Amino acid sequence: TGKAHQEASVTSAKLTTGQTAEIPGPKKAFLIPKPEVAASMMNRARRVLLVVGSEALKVKTKDGDLIDTAIRMARSKRITVAATGHISGEFRRRGAIGVHGISIMELGDRLRDPSWSGLDSGGPYDLAVFMGLPYYLEWLVLSGLKNFAPSLRTISLDNTYHPNAGWSLGYSPTEEWIEILDRIVSNLEGVD
Repeated sequence: TGKAHQEASVTSAKLTTGQTAEIPGPKKAFLIPKPEVAASMMNRARRVLLVVGSEALKVKTKDGDLIDTAIRMARSKRITVAATGHISGEFRRRGAIGVHGISIMELGDRLRDPSWSGLDSGGPYDLAVFMGLPYYLEWLVLSGLKNFAPSLRTISLDNTYHPNAGWSLGYSPTEEWIEILDRIVSNLEGVD
């Protein structure tokens, strides 16, 4: 059993790469098995918040960059977008409507408050989707939400495993990850 246990832990480590010596606790993110699962979770949610971070300009996708993908995602469904840092100005330059600029730490604090009515005053969010944030910031915010906002479901769409999210895409080769993002958005666009 020692060898089988050792092989199982090696397999798990390959699927869930992250920071070395990172110990998020006993509750860790589930890996999203296929893009349709992420799209289905977003479609079933009552109120979705898409959080786009400052790294979004650097990440290339089929749409151009991660900001273009976020705009496409927000247009496909009733998704509120929270742009952190300087990214909100980039959304405005591209003609995106209904994008709210807010600090990621402030947003994390507000999301844990069950009485917060949201960025658009439409009520609390039941699903927060994160992408394009620096790893360490997303890790901290997701840790706070995991521990202090248990009713909020979280998804990380980044190309790395985020153990503090409820669900994470995990690591994929860049080309495969770009295709996964495109399939998620395509699935969102296909549902009215």
